[in-house]
Amino acid sequence: MGLKTEALTGGFAEPVFHAQSVFKMLMDGMARPGTIQTVQPDAAPPAPLGIAAGAIALTLCDHDTSVWLSQGLAKSTVPEWLGFHTGAPLTTEKAEARFAFAEAGTALCPFGLFAAGTQEYPDRSTTLIIELAELEGGRRLALMGPGIQSVTEIAPIGLPETFLRLWTENRALFPRGIDIVLTAGRRFLCLPRTTKITATEI
Repeated sequence: MGLKTEALTGGFAEPVFHAQSVFKMLMDGMARPGTIQTVQPDAAPPAPLGIAAGAIALTLCDHDTSVWLSQGLAKSTVPEWLGFHTGAPLTTEKAEARFAFAEAGTALCPFGLFAAGTQEYPDRSTTLIIELAELEGGRRLALMGPGIQSVTEIAPIGLPETFLRLWTENRALFPRGIDIVLTAGRRFLCLPRTTKITATEI
């Protein structure tokens, strides 16, 4: 049985140039948590992986980075697409994943199940990419910490209720812990582990 066509298409038209552009946006986003970035290069990953999430996968994943996919993604053409375009091995063990992707509407597991790095190598942790319905128009959250002047607000739609509790547990592990990228369509924002997130009063 051959690979489905959608697994073979939808990569970057100019892989090196486009990956550099998305990588720069990710670095920018990590340096300025909560800032919404829009992916310009047209990646066309198979559903239910969004454009920004797909572009991030094409940029960060390679044959040395094991990837965990949530159930909806694992059952789609995404594993073949990732394998063809990046060569990244898939793992079902969250603690082994360098990158993890969750489609919109997925219930979040405790972030502690992912690799949190070690005190000596805190960068050996998982980066979790979570697809949401929208990055604006939802419940407002206040962000504080490095890279934020005083406070910045985000208002994503579709973030599970458990998110704030899970994030507080994650921050307590610092310098260990996971970093998160929230994506919606072709837009994304970064939440490095140093960021404090609280619900704002309505």
